[in-house]
Amino acid sequence: MKNATFGEVFAVKEFRVLFGSFALMIVGDAVKMLALSVLVYERTGSPGLSAAAYMAGWLPYVFGGMFLLSLADRLPPRALMVTGEVVRTVTCLLLAFAGLPVWAMLALVLATGLFSPVFASARTALLPEVLPGDAYVLGRSALSVASAVSQIAGLAVGGAFLALAGPDGALATTGLLSAVAGLVLRLGLPHRPARGRSGTGAVRQTLRVNRRLLADGRVRGLLLAVWLPCACMAGAEAMVVPYAGGKGEGGIVLAVAAFGMAVGEFAVGRFAAPDLRERLSLPLAVLLGVPWLGFTLSPGIAWASVCAGTAAAGLAYQLGLQRRFLDAVPEEVRGQAFGLQTTGLMSGQAAGAALVGALGELIAPAHAIAVAGALGVLTALALSGVLRPPATRVLL
Repeated sequence: MKNATFGEVFAVKEFRVLFGSFALMIVGDAVKMLALSVLVYERTGSPGLSAAAYMAGWLPYVFGGMFLLSLADRLPPRALMVTGEVVRTVTCLLLAFAGLPVWAMLALVLATGLFSPVFASARTALLPEVLPGDAYVLGRSALSVASAVSQIAGLAVGGAFLALAGPDGALATTGLLSAVAGLVLRLGLPHRPARGRSGTGAVRQTLRVNRRLLADGRVRGLLLAVWLPCACMAGAEAMVVPYAGGKGEGGIVLAVAAFGMAVGEFAVGRFAAPDLRERLSLPLAVLLGVPWLGFTLSPGIAWASVCAGTAAAGLAYQLGLQRRFLDAVPEEVRGQAFGLQTTGLMSGQAAGAALVGALGELIAPAHAIAVAGALGVLTALALSGVLRPPATRVLL
């Protein structure tokens, strides 16, 4: 397979549209959840409700992924993505200006969040149609880098807007970003028909196709290889703030981790040939856990940041799995397959954070982080049969 370049990827207009709208979405979501958390805290003075508000945009992702994902294949992708941006715009404007009570604000975010996996799956499933061959993997790499950078930028921008305009102004700005993203998608993408056909109800079809995908040993193995190492990584990261004593230094460590992820994704995507990327999946997955073992020595913030950044660079292991996953799933359910991958990834990260958080109640945060790292290494080794690419047959 020919090794693509980022220059070739960004030369495709449709990818530039997808990339730009995706970056706007990530920045907007980061600002929205930060502003909503602050707004709820201002009105209630409750740290618990403030934390619930920050997580409210992610919780319904699991339920939407379980019951609605078939819509990603049954409806045209451009229409779905534009609808997603319209929903975000309306949600932000209602949160900012409708004067809703706190319970109604949280209910609104939860209800609209049910469709988030459908909108996201439409974008992911469109990518291999826009970028064939190895360019698809580099496109995924570019989106991963954009996600890390945009999250950091979104938190920084959100903090600035909160200081200048308050949470209402920040939410209104987020609504504007979503409106711009929707306009970019509507004008920049051509119409493409839906991949799948409408048949049974969306919920029934989603459940049926999810069962079909999970029953396929090849697909199931690749899904577990994406989900489980990242769950261990999320568990380690969940203990960083307690490890730092609840101080701002924990944010520095997490920011360095996001930077490490971006560097790893870019380096492996840009400099590793397709076959090498697949061979690197196992060692990079092991790398995801090894640096966290250093927390047994209770490192200072500087060394803790180095460990976190190095571990996060290992997330590039997923690049070696993307082409194989694309080849393993039927085209007519591609959107749902990618949505299932993302839903399981987010669910696994939440579970990993919760489990290691519970462990952190029993032992020191540093030791809990090290346990999460050890579990990450053991998980990667247990999945070595999947993480290693299939052996190439040599014809004599």
